[in-house]
Amino acid sequence: MKARLALLLGGLSAFGPLSIDMYLPAFPEIEAALHTRQAQVQLTLTAFMVGLALGQAVFGPLSDAYGRRMPLLAGLTGYAAASLACAIAPSVFTLVGLRFAQGVSAAAGVVIARAAVRDIFTGPAMARFFSMLMLVSGLAPILAPLAGAQILRWTTWPGVFVVLAYFGVALLIASAICLRETLPPDKRRPFEVGRILRTYGRVATDRTFVAHATSIGFVTAAMFAYIAGSPFVLQNLHGLTPQAYSLVFGANAVGLMVFTQVNRIFLTWFSPRALLTVGLVLSVLAGAGVLYAAVEKLGLPYLLPPMFLVVASLGMVLPNATALALADHGSRAGTASALLGLIQFLIGGLAAPLVGLGGSGSSVPMAVVIAGMSAAGLVSFALIRPTRRRPGRYAALREAETVKFGPVPPPRRRL
Repeated sequence: MKARLALLLGGLSAFGPLSIDMYLPAFPEIEAALHTRQAQVQLTLTAFMVGLALGQAVFGPLSDAYGRRMPLLAGLTGYAAASLACAIAPSVFTLVGLRFAQGVSAAAGVVIARAAVRDIFTGPAMARFFSMLMLVSGLAPILAPLAGAQILRWTTWPGVFVVLAYFGVALLIASAICLRETLPPDKRRPFEVGRILRTYGRVATDRTFVAHATSIGFVTAAMFAYIAGSPFVLQNLHGLTPQAYSLVFGANAVGLMVFTQVNRIFLTWFSPRALLTVGLVLSVLAGAGVLYAAVEKLGLPYLLPPMFLVVASLGMVLPNATALALADHGSRAGTASALLGLIQFLIGGLAAPLVGLGGSGSSVPMAVVIAGMSAAGLVSFALIRPTRRRPGRYAALREAETVKFGPVPPPRRRL
């Protein structure tokens, strides 16, 4: 049952990378077909990211008020419809608007998947399950560009959006059949704007939540800096072919998946907090390695290993920081999950423009942003977290295996 749930929720979590990466190979074709410019085609990507961020702020509170299933099914229906509409967009500006709608709808899957995990699991079991989700959703950055390229061999760019629509319909059917409601009526909270804003305020002023949310945001920004800068650095400056670059990109994505599973195994012996600290330190060391290789103008043997660790370290940061951020917000998991995603994308979205400001003639701008964001992730975690825990703080994370799949075991003696 856990494997089936991980497959379904992992598919919902993969909406973002699938919808972004699958149509990247079609950019030149879209530019020619819609008689537009490269910058306007890239605006369709920005519109999706903005919609994905803002949509989480809407669907999170909705799922706290009406349960997880109905908002999720509504979002999946909207995603499938928006994807089909993208396939028949007559102009690039229409496509921009439809991509925004697609992003808002996709946010339902992303935010509700996290909230559902918080409904079902507590303790290290929650961090382990987030690691399982990353194993599934981590396939998307590897497979999506390859799938998009293969689709374009047989059809034109609208075919990519038709495939995304089919993906949305498949998840809609699977969710309707397999996903039970995880938030009982007695734990729901009325959908009132004033109350929602107050809830956001309470979550946003919880230092424990903010410490873990900002650490996620900064290390995600380091990865976005790698994504934005590595095509130019590795291909233009180091002479990799597009095929060789895709292999490097895929290898780094595999590293992320491997680290998530190592993290899941290590949670048997170590706490999520300890493994999160290890992941943040690895990210800082990797960022420093990238910066050193860039400043000293060293070759690929010195640049690629720390790049690999920049991406792979997220496998120890994201599942543990997410579990710790949501641990004390069970009754408002949807709202907390929404704010977590919003912070992640707001901070992460800074990376690409900062890399671009330095131009594409050097690897130093990319390396500076990666190193700076990695360091900021560790510093924010160390400085923002409370120095003294309130009563009950991290209580859920001291329970080893409390899972709502069966009888709840008696609580263990606190250490």
